[in-house]
Amino acid sequence: MPRPPKYRRVALLPPARYFKPAGVPLRALEEVILSLEEAEAIRLKDLEGLDQEQSAQKMNISRPTFQRVLKAARQKIAEALLRGKAIRIEGGTYEMAWQRFRCGNGHQWDVPLELMAGGPPRFCPTCNTVAIDPLPPFGGGRGRAGRGRHRGLRPGVNRDSGE
Repeated sequence: MPRPPKYRRVALLPPARYFKPAGVPLRALEEVILSLEEAEAIRLKDLEGLDQEQSAQKMNISRPTFQRVLKAARQKIAEALLRGKAIRIEGGTYEMAWQRFRCGNGHQWDVPLELMAGGPPRFCPTCNTVAIDPLPPFGGGRGRAGRGRHRGLRPGVNRDSGE
């Protein structure tokens, strides 16, 4: 029996999830799929300037695992840039570092995952209403809604074997 996947913690969702070379029609492009945890590894190491140990801790994974995720991300980005392919950021095996909630009055707020151990909030911090619902990332997400964990698979991937 295969080992269950360990979810990689992601703190920020990219505002844009698709990039393509200018002047090339979308239908003529091949795509490279960059998972959300690969994008997070690039963000932490290359944008935030953290070392690998700090980045691995933030993602809740080991340093060797972080290195593998980072290497895969850099290879995919290099392939897209140098071979003129589009980059789509989606899927992966991740959990959000926070869970977003909305009350019946429309207020929205984030709760860090560490505070969720005691259960979800019981009322809205703005208006104190008890009518609150969890919101999945990207307006729908994948996986179990409200749990903050999402395992996205590309179309055509064998969902039983993970290949």
